Amino acid sequence: MTLQDIIAAHRQGQQKGIYSVCSSHPLVIEAAILQAQNDNAPVLIESTSNQVNQYGGYTGMQPADFRDYVYGIGEKLGFPREQIWLGGDHLGPNCWQNEPAEQAMSKSKVLIEAYVAAGFRKIHLDASMSCAGDPVPLSDETVARRAAELCRVAEQTALKCFGASEVTYVIGTEVPVPGGESDTIEALQVTSPEAARYTLECHKTLFQQAGLSDAWERVIGLVVQPGVEFDHTTVVNYKPDSAQALSQFIETVPNIVYEAHSTDYQTPLAYKALVRDHFAILKVGPQLTFAMREALFGLAAIEEHCVSETKRSNIRQVVDSLMLANPDHWQKYYTGDAQQQAFSRRFSYSDRIRYYWNQSEAVEAIDHLLLNLEETGIPQPLLSQYLPGQYQAIRDGRLNPDVRTLVHWHIQQVLGDYGEACHGQ
Repeated sequence: MTLQDIIAAHRQGQQKGIYSVCSSHPLVIEAAILQAQNDNAPVLIESTSNQVNQYGGYTGMQPADFRDYVYGIGEKLGFPREQIWLGGDHLGPNCWQNEPAEQAMSKSKVLIEAYVAAGFRKIHLDASMSCAGDPVPLSDETVARRAAELCRVAEQTALKCFGASEVTYVIGTEVPVPGGESDTIEALQVTSPEAARYTLECHKTLFQQAGLSDAWERVIGLVVQPGVEFDHTTVVNYKPDSAQALSQFIETVPNIVYEAHSTDYQTPLAYKALVRDHFAILKVGPQLTFAMREALFGLAAIEEHCVSETKRSNIRQVVDSLMLANPDHWQKYYTGDAQQQAFSRRFSYSDRIRYYWNQSEAVEAIDHLLLNLEETGIPQPLLSQYLPGQYQAIRDGRLNPDVRTLVHWHIQQVLGDYGEACHGQ
């Protein structure tokens, strides 16, 4: 099975789709692979250009490093490598918007080359952002021209490294803010069919003019806004009626579905409706680390009852100290007074805390927390109090009470909802 097979099955009328796991945290990737094992399905894992790039990104990994990292987790869990599909999200000038376009595009081409050479087979060509000196916003023609330039690099790299190109592409300019809105959402405009049509026409024309007709046949997704989003404390729910015209339009375009970003925190029924309405590629990221944080904070509350004060991990305080010491990843997103900011740092749906979990102090705090509770064990009444879902699953015999498994299970509850929508169940 390939990604194109899934899209073809969807276009033939089956309730088929795929969700994309956009996270680099090992607990999340482990949970994603475990869920894929449960579902007997492949797993699509994507990194963004700011997470992973030729300079290391905020994870410190280049594309080949991320590939080896994910494959290593899969090997540890006994999951077939060929069932792990890697994608690159927002690949383009995103990280270099403050530089002139020529310079930013030059770096973007190196970025694309690194991703394709590392074996990433799903590439989101995102040239929608204005660079220094560009008009705001860019025209669809400029976006499409730059996307074609990046696609040419991807095709040349695949041919050089693998003898042929099997890269699939996602295009589109209506990309929500990565990680959710920074302000309260007051209005949300669903992409119009006319805008979707024009985006496709521009890209197809520019790809063909660039001699990329074969690559165009492997464009599988168009990023649009179906009317889903979240801010710090609010989720905008999917309303099928509002997206009906957009849904009907894509039925006239062969081989392509919509890719929906910021689908985090929707309901199980909404995911099924999104896939049914041809938003067949669903991106999820912050909700996974949000669920991980919920589980870790629940375990931290249990730790306070089971471990003496001098031996505790103090994980909540450790991570908050890291955020206060380096506020670059959250300060412009979390407004309000000190109390409001403290709430957002820990509990916001946008989950900016995810940028700090890979720092050594946070990694050590997680390991310390899990080790403490492995040594003490967790009394069932405390599990019932702080992680009631896991408590019930253990009581029912559905869950191993291993501490790490408690975290995986919490993340998998999110992934399970996506899986049910995407696997035709």
